[in-house]
Amino acid sequence: MILSVCPNPCVDCTIELGSLKLGALNRIDNKVITYSGKALNAAIGVARLKADSFATGFMFEENGQMFVHTLDDEGVKNTFIWNGGSARTNYKIVDKRSMMTEINDKGEPVTPEKQDELVALVGELSKKANAVIMSGSLPQGVPDDYYLRLSSAIASGAKKIIDTTGNKMVSALAGGAYLVKPNLDELQEITGRHFDSLDEMIDGCRILIDAGAKNVLLSLGRKGAILTDGESALFCKSATVAVNSTVGAGDGMIAAATVMIERGASREEILRCGVAAGTASVTTPGTNLFYADKFYEIYDRIKVEKLF
Repeated sequence: MILSVCPNPCVDCTIELGSLKLGALNRIDNKVITYSGKALNAAIGVARLKADSFATGFMFEENGQMFVHTLDDEGVKNTFIWNGGSARTNYKIVDKRSMMTEINDKGEPVTPEKQDELVALVGELSKKANAVIMSGSLPQGVPDDYYLRLSSAIASGAKKIIDTTGNKMVSALAGGAYLVKPNLDELQEITGRHFDSLDEMIDGCRILIDAGAKNVLLSLGRKGAILTDGESALFCKSATVAVNSTVGAGDGMIAAATVMIERGASREEILRCGVAAGTASVTTPGTNLFYADKFYEIYDRIKVEKLF
């Protein structure tokens, strides 16, 4: 089983416009609403690759059943720590040039008592898991070191997969991780450095490895991704596809990589499948994840290169 932990679910409202006119009337060409959150997206991706997927995290009473219905429809088993209020709504405005403007809500606060409940629940559920994905932002009232608390509760037999940002990532790494998945901007933010070449990027990944990560899967967007443990490095270039939305691409990448990790696949397969899923995800509208047929189509078109 692969357990996905989502502390901060969200309703994603993707709005498509001809052009965004500030201070003027804008008319919507298309609107897509999805019930998501980074780890919930990953849980769906895991299920679409026919792996045993289970989701948990915080959920909110006013609109939480819509998330549960979505997960049920995708075949993702789930149980949550329920809170009052509603999950936040994030708005993503996309114009005809594929420029995206994001407006993210801060959501409802979560009490210390509820935080304790989720730590205990993750500890119990992880006893049956081969891998645990922890990803996304944190709700109001939850400190940056909360991922470290969750990580410390995970059973020793489960591999820890982390996909978050900034101080949350740095803190979580103190508990160790089998894999972390920053993108280039996030890596530069965490390290305080700018990277141009692949060699420089790998040196940046080594900072995360020294901090507690065993492997770093560095997403380079449309250019592909790097997988390194500091001693060796692989690169996989993305396929060229028509882009509908880049939102959720990283979640697709982490889902496929984790499925391959659970199956004991080679490092080459982990990277190739991660890039295939991330690339397939950008072909779907809104925050919709990749579909299996597109994943396999792209998988057949890409290959992995050994850097050293």
